[in-house]
Amino acid sequence: MIKYIVYCRKSTDEKDKQVLSIEAQTAELKEFAKRDNLFITEFITEAKTAKAPGREQFAEVLKKIEKGMANAILSWHPDRLARNSIDGGKIIYLLDTGKLLDLKFPSFWFESTPQGKFMLSIAFGQSKYYVDNLSENVKRGNRQKLRNGVWPSKAPYGYVNNPKTRGIDIGEEKSKVVKKAFQLFAEGNSSFTAISQFMFRFGIKREGEKPIKVGQVKNMLSNRFYLGILKYAGEYYQGSHKTFISKKLFDEVQKQIEKIERPRQKGHNFAFAGLATCGECGAAITAEQHIKKYKNGTGQTFIYYRCTKKLKPCNQKYISEPESEEQLRKIVSDCGLHEGWEPNFEKWITEAEEKDKLTAEVEEKQLDGQIQETEIKLNRLLDGYLDQVIEPEIYKQKKNELFDEKLKLEEKKLQIEKNGTVWLEAERRWRGECPAALAAPTFV
Repeated sequence: MIKYIVYCRKSTDEKDKQVLSIEAQTAELKEFAKRDNLFITEFITEAKTAKAPGREQFAEVLKKIEKGMANAILSWHPDRLARNSIDGGKIIYLLDTGKLLDLKFPSFWFESTPQGKFMLSIAFGQSKYYVDNLSENVKRGNRQKLRNGVWPSKAPYGYVNNPKTRGIDIGEEKSKVVKKAFQLFAEGNSSFTAISQFMFRFGIKREGEKPIKVGQVKNMLSNRFYLGILKYAGEYYQGSHKTFISKKLFDEVQKQIEKIERPRQKGHNFAFAGLATCGECGAAITAEQHIKKYKNGTGQTFIYYRCTKKLKPCNQKYISEPESEEQLRKIVSDCGLHEGWEPNFEKWITEAEEKDKLTAEVEEKQLDGQIQETEIKLNRLLDGYLDQVIEPEIYKQKKNELFDEKLKLEEKKLQIEKNGTVWLEAERRWRGECPAALAAPTFV
């Protein structure tokens, strides 16, 4: 007696809308079995792709057939059974050994003959080709999207996928939440967990209505997508999407991440440490803190500065912090700007401004040339890769190196354009707002 197991499968990521749902397959196969008077032992369903081995329910079907609990399979089409060579080979091997006596499909003819097995192997091969070709088409489409600067996957936090343009747009509300999260973290008072809770309060969450994980927060804060740079499969691309996080803010966030990941032992923050060297031997000046305890339970803190004496023998003794402050006051007061110097000082400022502008123009021109040279190298590298002269891994490595180099050059140019003679403008504003600065300065 031929005993059939009904196997229905539809992958959750299957793009083919013509493939029936599991419920529809079950209904169709019930009618087919009733019409052909087939004896059904059980129905087994599975929502998993068949492009790779490892389906638990399919393995259970084969196990039951090997044990003799059933000797035939009823399914909608051969591609429901296998889309890879291993699972397809197992089916054909069971037919060869006689443990599998029959296969029936409403949408495909099969009989257990050499010709039938040959046609079945072709059907399995076509199914595998469909998966491979679909995968390659998706990869090709993604590569083209990336070359056009379009992110081919789910939009990062603060952005939305635009179904009309198939691009990435800034989310009107959530981008403000993400920007605020960056700003809070840059201030140095918020942990990854605190940022996750903040975003959760304002509607940015993961599946299951839960706050996003700490690792996801870290990935978001270090994602260069927010600077307009795409990284996909280990390769960099220039994005075409608009950004709402400034380079300055992003860099400040990276510094805070580095502080968290590389914690350093906290030391004393001495006011004048590192500002001076010993007047006798030239060695560095260090500071020490001493606490004097009194019988009544109170205490008093004293700070002393002394020579490290690491260069050569030195006769200098330690001095207290008030003495150090007094010496520094005297040195700075001797360097004060007096009123009689102002006309000459203004002339010097004007000359410095002209010189800085000229220097900036020269540097920008040099950077433009270096950026252009890097782009030429990137194009040559791509030509070599397309001509199959360069291995894929070497191409990816070299491309990322050149891309990083180009980004650094562009950042340097942007910094020059942004800074310009900003220090001169600040100096003029300072002298205009603070006439007292023309006299010798004093400490507060």
